Amino acid sequence: MNLRKVVVQGAALALCAGIFVAPVAAQDAPVATETPGADAPAPADVPPVPEADPQVVRGEYLARLGNCISCHTVAGGEPFAGGLPFKTPYMFLGTIHSTNITPDDETGIGKWTEEDFVRAMHTGSGPNGDLFPAFPYTNFTKVTEDDTKAIYAYLRTVKPVKAEAPANSFVFAFRFAMKFWNAMFFEEGRFVADSSQSEEWNRGAYLVEGLGHCSACHTPRNIALAEKKNEHMWGAVVPDVVLEGEYRPWFAINLTQSKKGGLAHWSIDDLKRYLKTGHNKFGGAFGPMNEVIANSLSHMTDDDAKAMATYLKSLPAAPDTQAMQLAEDEKKAGEELYLKHCEECHARSGRGGFMKAPPIVNSAVVQGQDPASLINVILYGAEPAKSLNPPGAWETMRSFRDRMNDQEIAAVANYVRSSWENTGSKITAQDVAKHR
Repeated sequence: MNLRKVVVQGAALALCAGIFVAPVAAQDAPVATETPGADAPAPADVPPVPEADPQVVRGEYLARLGNCISCHTVAGGEPFAGGLPFKTPYMFLGTIHSTNITPDDETGIGKWTEEDFVRAMHTGSGPNGDLFPAFPYTNFTKVTEDDTKAIYAYLRTVKPVKAEAPANSFVFAFRFAMKFWNAMFFEEGRFVADSSQSEEWNRGAYLVEGLGHCSACHTPRNIALAEKKNEHMWGAVVPDVVLEGEYRPWFAINLTQSKKGGLAHWSIDDLKRYLKTGHNKFGGAFGPMNEVIANSLSHMTDDDAKAMATYLKSLPAAPDTQAMQLAEDEKKAGEELYLKHCEECHARSGRGGFMKAPPIVNSAVVQGQDPASLINVILYGAEPAKSLNPPGAWETMRSFRDRMNDQEIAAVANYVRSSWENTGSKITAQDVAKHR
């Protein structure tokens, strides 16, 4: 929590004290009839505020955990009205748009019954036909029926918005193909607790594998765009925004306990802090994770955040990234660029600077199996979501796309991926050019 939040919360507490304490002390004082507002009804005459439906309240929390708002809201648009474009990894597949999930009868889900909603979440089959797994029903199938019904109850209370999603690319007109895809790759069924694990671990597994749908981004996919179950959470390439209207590949990091490129060095508390604030001693949120943290994970209870962290820390390690061999002249060129552009914030040792920049040593982003996110952060900078500014948060990293050419960015990236016992594949100038 930053200083501004502390001040605001302090002011709020003081205001509450004024509201609830002051009237008690002054209750015997005479009321001047000429005072503005004197004709307002006494507190006893004000009808009580109706209590919120507990199911709706729970549904709102669960919808937060599922991050529904990020995928179903365009920038500057009405919440949940859909229309957000999703680029597919294969160019010929084009673009698919999220749908309107407000209770509008014509363009939303206003005419959906509770049963329709549960079926869509659990089986990927909606009233208008089979859904595409861009909507992660492959994860949501694990969510309990009660939780799914709570989300439905909440969505029925949001503002109905008449908004038709833009047309998808023509490939997505062939919904019948999903029957074959589901038969080959989709396993329907609710989450089953592991009796050999703790209640906390099982809660974390339920959230990570179900509503959190972490594997949707962090697990590699096969040629048919189905998750590779034997590479669960190993990290994966996903297309997303680098600048408004411009998409590039990103690498959603390895969430397993790999020492090189994974989260082996993070403790449960480190993970919990990152999930709740977008920041810890190892790094800070940027790029696509900004929305995930700001709109979803930062709203979790501490218990749920710890449960997710506990489960993630149990994921078996993926293979470590492989070390590259740099020629002496390549290493020297990269070091010179590092000392010129990076050393001031990340330190000569690569261990980062206090309240300035996170460490490069043991960085999961730097050592990613695919260097996409590292290239993007050098080209476009790293800025946390505006609502994420915890104490000790790292400074915003500036963009270097106008300060270094493609060859120089490749050189400095190779230097950090091969120094301080870091490992990673070699980057070329052509790799960088693809991200410009």
